[in-house]
Parts: sequence; C-alpha cells; structure tokens
Amino acid sequence: MSLTPGPLLSTIESPADLKKLPKEKLHQVCDELRQYIIDVVSVYGGHFGASLGVVELTTALHYVYNTPYDQLVWDVGHQAYGHKILTGRRNNFPTNRKYKGLSGFPKRSESEYDTFGVGHSSTSISAALGMAMAVKYKGEQDRKVIAVIGDGAMTAGLAFEGMNHAGVADADVLIVLNDNCMGIDPNVGALKSYLTDISLSPTYNKMKDDIWKLMGKLPVGKNLSRSMAHKLTEGIKGLVSSSSNLFEALKIRYFGPIDGHNISHLVDTLRELRNIPGPKILHIITTKGKGYALAEKDQTKWHAPGLFDKVTGETMQKKKEGPQAPKYQDVFGHTMIELAEQNHKIFGITPAMPSGSSLKFMMGKMPHRAFDVGIAEQHAVTMSAGMATQGMRVFCNIYSTFMQRAFDSVVHDVAIQKLPVVFCLDRAGLVGDDGPTHHGCYDIAYFRCIPNMIISAPMNESELRNLMYTAQLESTTYPFVIRYPRGEGVMPDWKTPFNALEIGTGRKLKDGEEIALLTFGHPGNFAAEAITALTSEGINPAHYDMRFAKPLDEVLLHEVCKCYPKLITVEDGTVKGGFGSAVLEFMAANGYKNDICILGIPDRLVEHGTPAELHHECGYDTAAIINTVREMTGVIV
Repeated sequence: MSLTPGPLLSTIESPADLKKLPKEKLHQVCDELRQYIIDVVSVYGGHFGASLGVVELTTALHYVYNTPYDQLVWDVGHQAYGHKILTGRRNNFPTNRKYKGLSGFPKRSESEYDTFGVGHSSTSISAALGMAMAVKYKGEQDRKVIAVIGDGAMTAGLAFEGMNHAGVADADVLIVLNDNCMGIDPNVGALKSYLTDISLSPTYNKMKDDIWKLMGKLPVGKNLSRSMAHKLTEGIKGLVSSSSNLFEALKIRYFGPIDGHNISHLVDTLRELRNIPGPKILHIITTKGKGYALAEKDQTKWHAPGLFDKVTGETMQKKKEGPQAPKYQDVFGHTMIELAEQNHKIFGITPAMPSGSSLKFMMGKMPHRAFDVGIAEQHAVTMSAGMATQGMRVFCNIYSTFMQRAFDSVVHDVAIQKLPVVFCLDRAGLVGDDGPTHHGCYDIAYFRCIPNMIISAPMNESELRNLMYTAQLESTTYPFVIRYPRGEGVMPDWKTPFNALEIGTGRKLKDGEEIALLTFGHPGNFAAEAITALTSEGINPAHYDMRFAKPLDEVLLHEVCKCYPKLITVEDGTVKGGFGSAVLEFMAANGYKNDICILGIPDRLVEHGTPAELHHECGYDTAAIINTVREMTGVIV
C-alpha cells in the first residue's frame, strides 16, 4: 500500500529543508506529520500515542537547533517517530519495526541524527550530560545538547541521578520534560502530583513570570552595579526556587510549564533557551495521542494498538478460529488473584507495567496488595526484599530485559539475604518488533551465576500456574525466578487444583531412541511439534521438559546421558551461559561424552522482527529442531 505524505512534508528530506520554511508554515508541517504517522501506523503497526504527543516539539527542536551537530537525545524511544520522518527516513518509515526494516527506537547505527540508542527509559539526562561535558572539554562552544525526557521516564532513579549531577557539572544542557501524565499506563508517585501542582498553580506561575520579567528590566549600568544586580537577581530567584521548585533546588534553571502543542511559542522559547548557558529544564504540557480522538481518550490502549482502521478505530488483527488460549501474562494475572485469595501474605509489585504484565487485575481487585512503583526496577526489587523480611510472599513482576537494571539489587538485597522473593519475568526470550533493547535473552545466564537462586520456566500456562503455586509455599525459602514469553501458548485447565512441584525436578514427556531433546520453557512446544513430524520419518527422539535450569534435575540428566548418545538442548535464552551450558557443565563434571548440540539465541545482538521470523533466524524453531535431529541421526530427506 502506498502512503503519500502531505505537500510540505514530502519536500522535507532533512532538518535543513525544514529550516527553509517560514515559521508560519510549521503549523501545516505539524498537521501533515501527525497525519502521516496516523496513516502509516494504522496500516503497518507500531507505537502510536507517544509520537503524536510530541509532533510540535519534534518539529520545533529540529527547526531551532542545528541537528545533527547539535546533539538531540530522545528518551523512551517510541516518542521518536516524527524525529525519524524529519531526518531522512520518511520513505522508509513503513518498514518501521519490520524484519530488517527501521528500528522502532533511535539507533546510532541507523542515522547520525540518532545520537544515543534507547529502548527502555530515563537514560537521556545522563547521556546528554555526558555529551555536554565532552563538548565543553573539546571547546565546541557553539554546540548544544538537548535531552527530551517524558512518557513516564522521569519517575526512574537514573533521571534523578542525572539531574543531581547536572546541577553542579557546569555543562550547557537543556532538559525538555514532556509532561503528559502517562507512560504506557498512567504515571504514579509523588513526582506526578508535584508536576500537576506546579503546572496548575496560577500563583506560582504568575510570580515566576513576573520575577523573570523584572530581572530582565533591572537597570544594570545606570543606578545599579552589575554585582548588586546579580545579588538582587539571585535573591529574587530564591523566592521561587529551592522552597517551591524541585528543579531549581537542584540548581537547574526551570522554565515553564508551557503548552507543548503551540508550535510558535515552542520555537520562540527554544530560541531564547538556546542562548542561555548552563543546565536548564523546559517543562511542556502535552497530550499523549494528540490529534487522534480515540488515542487521547484511552491513552493506554492506544500506546501500541496494532493495526487499525484510522476512521473507525476498529482493530484489524485477524481473528483465530476456535477457543483462544490466554496470554501467559494474563494467566499470571488471574493466578495471582487465586493465590492471593488463598494466602493473605501474597503481594504483587511491578515497575510501571501493570497492563503489560496483567498485574492490573490484582490491582483492581486488591489495590492494597498490588502496587505499581513507577519506572523503578531497583526500587521494586529492594522493596520486595523489605516486605519479604516481614514474612510476605512477594511476586515481583518485571519484563526480562528490564530486570537487567536491578541485577545489583537481586544480588545484594535478595540473594545474599536468602529472601524468598518470586521474580516473574515476563517477555522472556525474543519478543519481536521491539528488537534488541527488549529481547529477554540474558536472564538465564545472569541469574545462574548468583548463589541461592532458583530458575524455572514453564512449558505452558498450566505449568506456569503450578510454578507460581510452588514459589509461594512456606517450604520455598530461596529467591524463585519464573520466566515466560510474551503471548499465548496452551489453554490451562483452570479447574485442575494447583500441583506443588518438587524444586529442581523435570519430567519425561516421551521415551525415544538414540537421541533426546532436553527443553527449557516454552520452546518445548517447538520440540513437541518437531517430534510429531519426525515420527512420520521413522525418527524417534525422546523428550524431556527440564523445568529448572537451577538447580538441574541431575537424576534425570544421569538417565538421559546413559540412555541417549546424542542430545539436543533447546532454550529461548542466550546459548552462552544458559541452560545448555548448565547441561554441558553437568556432563563435564560427571565424565559424560555424549554428542550434544545447543540450540538457542546466538552470541550476537538479535534485531527486530516477528517472533516466528526471529526464532527461525536464531535456529531454534520447529524447523530448526527437525533439521538438527536429522543431521545428528544421519537421516537425509
């Protein structure tokens, strides 16, 4: 399908073209840019509301600043669609998030305008400050650095660490706070309330405006010396700084709040700020999903809606026939309620992903026992540890890729203290279109190296329920990891009572001859499909669902190594240090010489694409397992 941008947008191949337009034409550019994003995302998919909310800001930044020489750092990369379109990628934008197409996030290798790669959040201030300090060291006094932070990213600790240093670093950096009260879900925490108060307070804003105007009219050089003017200025500023403004208290000059959808005012403001040295913050108020009524009304749903009819808003995904298996995350969410109703000690915690993780179900039914703590993974882990010291059974639900941020907290606050926190790692394995910043490749490897950790993965949703039940039992006294992929697998039997599993035990699903498949987690389903196909060829592999990567079921492994000379391990984690490596370590320790092949995510960064495309590329889908078994058994088809 051919999508044609508007007449002005079609002439813009770079910010240099944008700068040729008179300021009066920028309204039209914004209208066309917003419409083009709607047109493309409705047909090809992707994130939606965040980029619509910053159309005016994006246009103004590239109009005022000399990008890419001036360094523009985006935070929460799905705000950057307009940025990509204005920086030479308009014609390729329909390939956004498609296999071998444009990345859905800023990516340094993709464009010189993408100054810093980002897929998570809250990195922009630290990165921009580092750039600004380097720019100062190099003597590039005309070069500016801008960080755009928003969509919930200011709730993370890293943002405060960056601001804390920026206030004393004597570096020329502008922080643009895109305040839309939203991440994927509504923002939470005291900062949200503070920003609301400061943006709505007419007294504060009038006093601040009056004082800045007064400062500009001081008669320096006539009746007032420059040093006295400076002292008076600083004294006046003190009236509205540390006592009433968080940012000024951190020695970051605060401007705003202003309307983030008024392109003319944005351009004028940015031009003024460009000439003001030192650390400063511009607070803009925007609406996520601006320009598309349905997205403005339901901002969580329209964060990333999939394909839709742009006129009616009706989603266009194909409906599958027959009963639909629920997504793993939904099974987690509903099971949390079941378990919490049985065990009053159970709590749920998530760092800003209540909808994605489905903890929202428990938050709705038991708001006093389920918490969204904002984009703060370390806090989520250590808070869980604190609750565990008081005898609570805490399920800390974090996407696998975001869990990496809290590694230190897991080691020091949970594992060393042997606290039985349950880590439910959603989106484990290859998640698809979000690419390398979101793939959950490494958790098996980085948790295996930590003492006192239990690492498990269910092959299906029923196994997920049983693992969750096992993890909350009083007899489980160690940290317990349960990793599972995004999406759906097999319909669980909701009526079957929970089954307590013995920690560190797998299960034999099928006897076989000559070769055995040892699987960990959801890829066991790929192996089962492969075995069905191979049986018709006269090949009879055994199949073992190991369930635990730590501790391993050594009894089962002794059986396997003695009975089957050829082994294949299958996992949806990195092959370096993962489940297959654990099996190899067992074999080496026990003197086994079996022929073994490890299938999983290779030792390289995997780009974006559909899960099916990526499973095939990485060589652990059903077809890859079939071919590997054929090769190891010498069967030629």
